[in-house]
Amino acid sequence: METPSYVYIMASRRNGTIYLGSTDDLIRRAWEHREGLVEGFTKRHGCKLLVWYEQHGDLASARLRERRMREWNRAWKLREIEGMNPEWEDLYERIARP
Repeated sequence: METPSYVYIMASRRNGTIYLGSTDDLIRRAWEHREGLVEGFTKRHGCKLLVWYEQHGDLASARLRERRMREWNRAWKLREIEGMNPEWEDLYERIARP
């Protein structure tokens, strides 16, 4: 059985710096970004808000979608965020609830 996996976008604030990633454990990964435990881009730029995510059937398909989305221009990524989350709310609390 495949493990559900995710493509996600973290942001510093509404229309701020955004980071696109993929994972097989969205709650853990978003928490790591929020707590500043992930060295690199997200920590340097304060990308702590989970503003968009998309579920996939397995990690390979999530990573393929991530690679394709990385080729998009910023406006297309912002349109994805606005389509799912027009207020740019932090979705972490919504997904982390039992």
